[in-house]
Amino acid sequence: MKAKLASVIGAVLVLFTLAPSMPAQAGGDASARAARVEKSLLPGIIISGRPAEGRPLAERMSALKIPGVGIAVINDGKIEWAKGYGVAEAGSATPVSPRTLFQAASISKSVASLAALRMVEQGKLALDADVNGRLISWKVPENDFTAKEKVTLRRLLSHTAGLTVHGFGGYAADAPVPTLVQVLDGKKPANSAAILVDVLPGSINRYSGGGFTVMQQLLIDVSGRPFPDLLAELVLNPLGMGDSTYEQPLPSNRRERAASGHRPDGTLLPGKYHTYPEMAAAGLWTTPTDLARFLIEIQRALQGKSGSLSAKMAKEMTTAVKDGYGLGLSLQGTGAEARYGHGGSNEGFRCNMIAFVEGGRGAVVMTNGDAGSMLGAEIFRAVAREYGWPGPKPRVKTIAPVAAADLAPLAGRYELRPGRTLVVTLEKGTLFIIDGKEKVELYPESPTRFFELVEENDLEFVTGPDGKISHIAIGQLKARRIADPSRDQD
Repeated sequence: MKAKLASVIGAVLVLFTLAPSMPAQAGGDASARAARVEKSLLPGIIISGRPAEGRPLAERMSALKIPGVGIAVINDGKIEWAKGYGVAEAGSATPVSPRTLFQAASISKSVASLAALRMVEQGKLALDADVNGRLISWKVPENDFTAKEKVTLRRLLSHTAGLTVHGFGGYAADAPVPTLVQVLDGKKPANSAAILVDVLPGSINRYSGGGFTVMQQLLIDVSGRPFPDLLAELVLNPLGMGDSTYEQPLPSNRRERAASGHRPDGTLLPGKYHTYPEMAAAGLWTTPTDLARFLIEIQRALQGKSGSLSAKMAKEMTTAVKDGYGLGLSLQGTGAEARYGHGGSNEGFRCNMIAFVEGGRGAVVMTNGDAGSMLGAEIFRAVAREYGWPGPKPRVKTIAPVAAADLAPLAGRYELRPGRTLVVTLEKGTLFIIDGKEKVELYPESPTRFFELVEENDLEFVTGPDGKISHIAIGQLKARRIADPSRDQD
């Protein structure tokens, strides 16, 4: 199951769960603090009564088959340190440096949102006007939903516009790349569905990369500029993000510094990386240092010290519209624990960024491997412990004694999706789940609730109306029971 269920779930936008404040380690210069972080990555789950020992970064990179990682840490409103680890491509000798480019994936949405809000402050766009009034090259298809409520920029940026298409898979190096209008219409060679409104705008929060693709077209139509040029002018250049670009495909003069993407098993992504014409949603190439500059700019704007955004607009950006999402940012916590950021998941790349509203603190982790989300979480926990942040902290789990007779009815086959079957087996009183070639032990918290330590998932066996197990709930996923243990065969 290693790095497999995580790849099904995709990018997680939750920044992290806060816990009571953790004591900071002894101080020292930035290099000493970085060294302590490198030696003490923390797992997400600790079993009660067992020691919680930190794990070396290099060891975890090897275990998760992630060739390269970039980290930047913000302290007291400044980038305190930024380092690269490993290699830009498996099998190569090119080291990851602080200037190595990674695909930011959905973090692209946050940076693009700042450009849209700058255009609002310039009087070129309005947050609450119908975007069809300004779109030229393409229009949001009208229907009964849009007759009642309109698609607005505020709703696009907060995932409340009712638009479809969660995310995008990109285009392999040898595949034809569609125009932006072809993506919006879902017409070949686009590999995603048409983007349209299928629920009442403003009624729910539903993550939509499609909505940010509409926003991309809106900015192009209003400005009359190519999107990469516009974003360089409005955000990248003013913030000193000189190593960043929205150009897709990546231009040849930047490819020498680009990391290559890797599959969960550590093998190179064919063609090294995909092309994303959905630039606002997924197309930014950048570094942890440049993203740290972006996070700091928002902190400065909230204090009224930014030349790019007013304090009023920065407050709008970091205020939840619905269900913990602001304008281009995922939000959590209140008061001193309030923080903002975003995660990202492109083919072969995983990344995350987090910053506190107060105190000038934050961090960015970018990886060139599909298991990078787990590694990033471990790094964030180590940084939090080192700097005394009010979290994150590993969850402490207690193993409950459960008789083998109570575990036996749980064994069997479960279908996660067509063609994807999980097998649960009971061996000498211990429950295991098998996903392909991976066999993972399940630890009981009750006769029906379990956890595992490879991907740190919580699992619950759910009973149907007939009193028999109907499915396994794994986070938001469901694996349907498809066979009785007595008939289970490989």
